[in-house]
Amino acid sequence: MLHFTCDGCGKKLRAGEDHHVVKIEVFAAHGPAALTEADLEEDHMEAVSQLLRDMEEMDEPEAEEPSAQHRRYDLCPACCKRYLRDPLGRDAAQKFDFSEN
Repeated sequence: MLHFTCDGCGKKLRAGEDHHVVKIEVFAAHGPAALTEADLEEDHMEAVSQLLRDMEEMDEPEAEEPSAQHRRYDLCPACCKRYLRDPLGRDAAQKFDFSEN
């Protein structure tokens, strides 16, 4: 039997109890590249062949940052309402009221 806890408040979520799942995908946004006449005339097969040769000569593949990150959160109904009202947490960040010393 699976046991879930709310990732927002830590409350135990019982089997069959209403809870919500939030899935977030974060990835770098790339604007569309402008296609020029020179791009259409260039022979890309030679560049691909060179890349393949370079990869064969490498001892170990270079570690790259993952192109996308996926997150999953289980939320109780109260935390889900709070999340939907302020998904980026902006309200919570603005609630601090520091006195002038």
